[in-house]
Amino acid sequence: MIILRTLYSYVVTSLDGYYTGPNGEFDWANVDAEYFQFANQSDAYIDTLLFGRVGYEFMASYWPTATEADPEVTTFMNSVEKVVVSSTLDKAEWNNTTIDRGQDLTATITELKRRPGREIALFGSVTLTASLLELGLVDELRILVSPIILGEGRSLYSTVSRRIPLELWRTTSFRSGNVLLTYRPA
Repeated sequence: MIILRTLYSYVVTSLDGYYTGPNGEFDWANVDAEYFQFANQSDAYIDTLLFGRVGYEFMASYWPTATEADPEVTTFMNSVEKVVVSSTLDKAEWNNTTIDRGQDLTATITELKRRPGREIALFGSVTLTASLLELGLVDELRILVSPIILGEGRSLYSTVSRRIPLELWRTTSFRSGNVLLTYRPA
């Protein structure tokens, strides 16, 4: 019996469902010491990060030179294995990154899940998440809702083309007002 690794999608959203502001800004996330402690505990269970091109470019532009974030999170982000699914990305210069051209998403993700190891985390990359949800390849959605209303921006999962029933598996509240909602496909 082959035991597949868990693939979960993690995204931060505003209370009104936007993951970036109208100009792509992500300057509103509500992070503090409690959040970084949570992130460090979660990171201990991850050995592979998965990104789409846009999510990868956003993260790769920040983490290699990050000075404001928690040092443990920064070290983790820069050292962990990263896989980018993209047919348009020419090169990936962020440490420990490989590019998968995404010719067959099902085969790519199944192969990743079959490798020995810990969890696979898909950070941001909501378009890739939508595609993988529709293929039945995402095991959990972890959505951190920040206590802010943006009024406009890029809507979370707007590219999903069909209904995907979910079951609420767990909620985690933070003193900052953030709430983590963890769902599994029904």
